[in-house]
Order: sequence, then C-alpha cells, then structure tokens
Amino acid sequence: MILTKAQYDEIAQCLVSVPPTRQSLRKLKQRFPSQSQATLLSIFSQEYQKHIKRTHAKHHTSEAIENYYQRYLNGVVKNGAAPVLLELANEVDYAPSLMARIILERFLQEHEETPPSKSVINSMLRDPSQIPDGVLANQVYQCIVNDCCYGPLVDCIKHAIGHEHEVLLRDLLLEKNLSFLDLGRAWSSIGMDLSRSWTATGRGASCSKPVSPQTLSPYAIAQLDPEDPGREAWRKR
Repeated sequence: MILTKAQYDEIAQCLVSVPPTRQSLRKLKQRFPSQSQATLLSIFSQEYQKHIKRTHAKHHTSEAIENYYQRYLNGVVKNGAAPVLLELANEVDYAPSLMARIILERFLQEHEETPPSKSVINSMLRDPSQIPDGVLANQVYQCIVNDCCYGPLVDCIKHAIGHEHEVLLRDLLLEKNLSFLDLGRAWSSIGMDLSRSWTATGRGASCSKPVSPQTLSPYAIAQLDPEDPGREAWRKR
C-alpha cells in the first residue's frame, strides 16, 4: 500500500501527543489499522528523532539536570519500585534511555571520586546490573526496555537487521559471481590495505582486481568487474 503525503502528515501529527513507548505504538496501530507495523514504527522513529534533536539542548543544562535528579530522588524515596524515571521522561517529553543516561551520569558524579567515563556509562546502560545502586539499576532497566527509539536495546535490533541484510546481499553477490568486499573485511582493512577486492567463486572467494577506497560502504560493497560476464545481466535487472 502506497503511503500518501496526507496520510504521513496525519500519522506524524498524531505522534505529537504520545510518548515514545511500545504502548504508544500499539495505540497507533489501533488508530491506523491499514498501515503496517513496520511503516508506523519507521514514521514514529523518524519523527521522534527529529523532536529529540530539536529539544536535546534544553534537557542538558545544569539546571535541568539538577531538577531531574532531585525529582528522581524524591520519587524513589516514596516508591522505589515505581517507574519514576520512565514517567519523568514521558512527562518532559524526552527519550527514556537518554533520561536514564542523564540520571546515571549525575549519580556517578555524586558517588564516585572521578567523573565517569563515557565507556563506563555505556557499559552500565547495556548491562544495568553493573550499576552500584539496585534501585537506580531497576529504573534504568525500565527505561531501556520501554524505549523504542533510543538505547542499547534499539541499537542491538538495528545491528541485527543490518547484519541480516548484509548476509542476504552477500549471498546474492555470491550467486551472481560478482566481486565484493564484505563488512568484516571492509572494517578490518580501514587504515590499512584497501587496494584489493574479492571475487566470489562458487561458495568461496579469491583475491581479485584493485578497488578504490571510495567504493566502500558500511555494508557489503559490490565492485563489478568489467570482465565479469554477469556484469551486463546485473545492470539490466
């Protein structure tokens, strides 16, 4: 089904009033049953990321960070099991995973002798069990699993989809006996030897003609060989 500009605008307008949670996606599907889940998720993600980029700065002022942190502390004192951080993120219209990062970083600044490094924070967000405070660990976990646009869980899903597409493209190139450089070889070659590509032969691959670094891309990179008999057939597809 082709999505018209009017339909896109209607969906985008509806997204203005809903938080970025999976519950909101289910409500969106109920309101627009003729649209696929993938279409709605794509629009949802795109529009919300635009919103986050527009409003990112105001959530990172020292006043805003201190206000969020004190509200978090007051909330967990009353009920540590309640989704305090998630509700706070939804209230101020900010991504739950990004709110969790703000509070986690502020917490570590208060309890650690040295400022936390980005790698430490990222590691704790990926595995909240590393957070030294059990209540905060649970709050961060709730934010991560309920955020469908940002956070380590979303990153894992995106990576899995990208890997699946790469495998499909690689199999297609092998089937067509076309030259290509797969993702693993591309990344391992960055900054080193980018001067060679690989030509598929059956299910294997052999070293082939030189290839310009400009032809590389984040996924499988096809470099058609002028002498390859399948080149013209591929171009006519």
